[in-house]
Amino acid sequence: MDKIFTVDICGREERLPVLPLPSGVNIAFFNLHGNVELTEYCAKHIAERVKKYDPDVLITAESKGLQITHCVARNMGQKFYAVARKNKKLYMQDGIEVEAKTITTGEVQHLYLSAHDVELIKGKRVAIIDDVISTGAANAALEQLVAMAGGNVVCRAFVLAEGNAKDRKDVEYLAAIPLL
Repeated sequence: MDKIFTVDICGREERLPVLPLPSGVNIAFFNLHGNVELTEYCAKHIAERVKKYDPDVLITAESKGLQITHCVARNMGQKFYAVARKNKKLYMQDGIEVEAKTITTGEVQHLYLSAHDVELIKGKRVAIIDDVISTGAANAALEQLVAMAGGNVVCRAFVLAEGNAKDRKDVEYLAAIPLL
């Protein structure tokens, strides 16, 4: 990892390794896994932005969105949040699913929502929380799940907006990074 991209996240400087994707595009790789301090820091700032939308429930896709959403939910006093899984688990036989093709994997993936999470979302104001938005494919899949579950997306919040996602007027984010 010779190349580094430095980003300012609400006054905190983070050095991100530049990594190649299978498509040949390079990204400034952002990873919250295992980084308690950075996750807590970002969650505090995201929660401040999301509160004004007054969501009833949060949703994320595993895996990189899990810890940020957990911390945002805690900061907002929410006891539960919905998780779209990438693999159908035994307890999800009566849930719903959608397809997504994200920039990171370049492959078609499925996102699954359990019946429990469908009930959590039904008739509710929902905020989508995740680490990075780029092409918007994962976000669109989450929006589709929320619609199928009978919820209404009122907010989309991310730590980073990558590439042209920074120009979207329908997302909240803490900092922008380029595709390299």
